[in-house]
Amino acid sequence: MDTIFAPWRSAYIRGEKPTGCVLCKDAARGDGLVLCEGKSGYIMVNRYPYTGGHLMIVPFRHLSRLSDLLPEEREELFAFMDLSVRVLTEAMKPEGFNLGINLGKAAGAGIDDHLHIHVVPRWGGDTNFMSVIGEVRVIPEDISGTARELRPFFTKFQREVCG
Repeated sequence: MDTIFAPWRSAYIRGEKPTGCVLCKDAARGDGLVLCEGKSGYIMVNRYPYTGGHLMIVPFRHLSRLSDLLPEEREELFAFMDLSVRVLTEAMKPEGFNLGINLGKAAGAGIDDHLHIHVVPRWGGDTNFMSVIGEVRVIPEDISGTARELRPFFTKFQREVCG
């Protein structure tokens, strides 16, 4: 039997569970996963990634519907998607991307009361028997390491978008 290690999960399992929204600005800052902040939102490494490099784009305002976004928020969130794709392309050389928003629990939103956008880098063959048969996802890197790896690339590009 193979053993899969995911040490960052034990901190969550054993730790005190957060109260309130985990995506609201102050709650998301504590662990160094926020890579870029703008006027209306921020980009962070997903704590529970689908693949290495999985990012989330989050508006500062606590809202759950696209129709609640102000025009300037929509513009910045879209600019953050472009920035994230450019950074991940240069840093990790993915072969493609999934960009998505899950609106509501029925659509798969784990956090359905705070709108957020997923940016998931993809490589040919990045799904394997573990996720298909074992219903387990294997991420070959620690998310803190991902944040350290990506931060210089965001610094390089952020003047254009993050101010």
